[in-house]
Amino acid sequence: MKKALYILFISILMISCSDFQKTLKSEDTAEKFKVGTELFEAGKWSKAHRLFTQILARYRGKPQAEKLTYMHAMCSYKMGEYYIASYHFNRFIGSYPDSEKLQEAAFLEAKGYYYLSPVYSKEQKETVEAIEKLQLFVNAYPNSEFLPEANAIVKELDFKLERKAFEIAKQYDLIKDYKASVNSFNNFLFDFPGTSLRNKAMYYRLDAAYNLAMRSVVELKEERLNTAITYYNTFKKTFPDSEFMEDANRLNEELKQELNTFTIKS
Repeated sequence: MKKALYILFISILMISCSDFQKTLKSEDTAEKFKVGTELFEAGKWSKAHRLFTQILARYRGKPQAEKLTYMHAMCSYKMGEYYIASYHFNRFIGSYPDSEKLQEAAFLEAKGYYYLSPVYSKEQKETVEAIEKLQLFVNAYPNSEFLPEANAIVKELDFKLERKAFEIAKQYDLIKDYKASVNSFNNFLFDFPGTSLRNKAMYYRLDAAYNLAMRSVVELKEERLNTAITYYNTFKKTFPDSEFMEDANRLNEELKQELNTFTIKS
């Protein structure tokens, strides 16, 4: 019984494939639209896309063009070809500004850039583009059903940019370029005032400032010691219960001792 069902399944599959190939090679545009639509509705994105690509130009200016253009873009999206999908959704938006699919197309165009965003350790050009696209969508459709997802994606992408900037500043600290690390953490705290990494950033800024001050030449030492102590005071005031507080207190004591010693010597 199982063998018979298997043979039947294979036979149906072969017939289906044969019908698709026949349609693919056909010159019947209407048949390709019909079969392509059936494949689209069945979730056969790749096959539907091949048929739609063949007939897209032939339907330009015709009543079916709007639906065809939308389905063609959606196939690319479902196939994971996000850059191409975003391009086609953008063209759909420009061509059919009154379409009932306009809002969905605008969201998917922006979301396509989200999928192109790389891991935080790489160049974030696509991440910035995705945030800009999604923000434009949010501004254009403040009551959209896609708004919660759009906001969640923007939040995720924003954090990726935060993580990138944070890790760059921390990397300077690891290679002992303490001045660059302090500057980078200052920029990070200015650029991302609401970041969840603020506690860590302020501590690592203090740590970098400590190392910079302790290793400074005489002409710059007093100023840098005082700056580091200021960073400590700000950190303590902002995060009095931080898990880094014990280490921060130790750094502050050493900074004050060094400042006292330096003042006496001077």
